[in-house]
Amino acid sequence: MRTLFTLLLLVQLNFGFGQDKFDVSAVAKFQKELNTEYAEAKTSPLTAEDLAEFKTLDFYPVDEKFFVTATFVRTENEKPFEMKTSTDRKPLYVKYGELSFTIDGQDLKLNVYKNIELSKKEEYKDYLFLPFSDLTSGKESYIGGKYIDLRIPKADTIVIDFNTSYNPYCAYNPKYSCPKVPLENDLNIEIKAGVKKFHD
Repeated sequence: MRTLFTLLLLVQLNFGFGQDKFDVSAVAKFQKELNTEYAEAKTSPLTAEDLAEFKTLDFYPVDEKFFVTATFVRTENEKPFEMKTSTDRKPLYVKYGELSFTIDGQDLKLNVYKNIELSKKEEYKDYLFLPFSDLTSGKESYIGGKYIDLRIPKADTIVIDFNTSYNPYCAYNPKYSCPKVPLENDLNIEIKAGVKKFHD
């Protein structure tokens, strides 16, 4: 089970990494690749019943407002912690930094994390995990929040494209073990971007 989750996570990491400038075609590519992954039985998190009827995920309209350049502050000397998940599994993460940005004149902040085990793999040593929830969570979007994949920035800024935010596999199938969004990453704003909830 744990091995299966890791393999599927690695597949999903291929999507969602940000670009330097807003690009509608890049978001369209993200959406197409995600739909392709979910339509393929070998890579889809969907149940057999949902997969049989699957046509496309439901996305918010692409909006440049949700493509932001955040100030990145590296947080040193953080201790690894067991991140809560939807199951008893407790993977080790460490808070890697803080991201500060503005949307609609509102100053916002999110913590970004590094998965200790995953970072031991050469191809994912610079991978960062950004989970978040917002005022759409449990309404138009998945109640458990969404994820964005990032890479460690080389400077003190980092691009966050919420248009490439996606649901945890748990939004589609309860057999998966998914990290829960830490309370400090709950945004007091509507992020109408990325994948919407799958079922009403």
